[in-house]
Amino acid sequence: MSNDRTGLWLVGARGSVATTVATGLAVIAAGGSGPDGLVTEQAGLREHVTGLDRIVLGGHDVAEVPLAKRAAALADAGVVPGAALPLVHDELERVDTRLRPGYAPGAEPQGDAVRRLAADITDFRRVEGLARVVVVNVSSTEPPVEVEPTHLSLAALESAWDAGGSPLPSSAVYAAAAFIAGAAFVDFTPSTGARLPALAELAERHGLPWGGSDGKTGETLVKTVLAPMFAARSLRVRSWAGANLLGGGDGATLADPEARESKSRSKAKGLEAMLGYPVEGPVHIDNITDLGDWKTAWDHVTFSGFLGTRMSLQFTWQGCDSALAAPLVIDLARLADLALRRGLVGPVPEWGFFFKDPVGSDEHRLFEQLETLRGWVAGGEGAAAS
Repeated sequence: MSNDRTGLWLVGARGSVATTVATGLAVIAAGGSGPDGLVTEQAGLREHVTGLDRIVLGGHDVAEVPLAKRAAALADAGVVPGAALPLVHDELERVDTRLRPGYAPGAEPQGDAVRRLAADITDFRRVEGLARVVVVNVSSTEPPVEVEPTHLSLAALESAWDAGGSPLPSSAVYAAAAFIAGAAFVDFTPSTGARLPALAELAERHGLPWGGSDGKTGETLVKTVLAPMFAARSLRVRSWAGANLLGGGDGATLADPEARESKSRSKAKGLEAMLGYPVEGPVHIDNITDLGDWKTAWDHVTFSGFLGTRMSLQFTWQGCDSALAAPLVIDLARLADLALRRGLVGPVPEWGFFFKDPVGSDEHRLFEQLETLRGWVAGGEGAAAS
């Protein structure tokens, strides 16, 4: 385990997930809570990753609400413990001083924006005396992006920037800035991020690892456990429909049909791969403002068994989105830091355990993904090569 300090630079640093990350790390450091929810605190994993007390936070956001105020709002909603806020107020204010203005499309030439964002990350590393930096995108979900010629090669992308063009969606702008700054990049959202040929080429040029996408925190987490059960017992799934109710910033974003399409595509990934055949599986998402950071998912599964006998399964998942996501963001920061220390380059499919749509992997079964992750962390057969 490294004794160096590692920077965790959050895109969307004043949002609910990022604020929960900042509050959670500060609460744990103050002795106000244990590491529940952190996969990298399990035996066999924690021995290989950087300590929680060695992580330094910074980030970008277009919002300006102070973190302490955001944390107080989350405490009122029951997301973080209100009693712990006095313990962490000073630390949240320190993190606030490291946050910088994010990218607003159209406000400046995109090439200039990428260089400005990269300079912020570079300055963060220098000022804080950090050995490495990991950038994690936890900002709002973007609509799907149609691939353009400027996305297909780094030369075409840089020519577009030189001509004053803005060919990339915001998530990919942040990915580009991360790579130029020498940082690993992880996309916790279903947005485009680094999943364009030009961005993958940029990561290769700078010798950096990256991964994603769309953190697996609720309904899909359950699905990746139950679907293999049906396959193992030779029970034929005939349909798998889901309805999702959520509020907060994520709910407001997903009220946009185009952004909702990105999330629906990501949530639908993997079912056919796990079962071995296509299944009718509509996913419905609704914004219910009153729910705030809490989400409810209801799934209805029809299946048949011996002699074609029809049966069904229904389950309801109710959870707090930020409290489910925040520990996974910390896990991924520690794992990306490990990849940087090992000199790995390119997408890391072994992180698929954390994602609905894992880059570089068609494996969606949760426990198989966990074994792959454990092997990779231990540096055994599952480890990626640079």
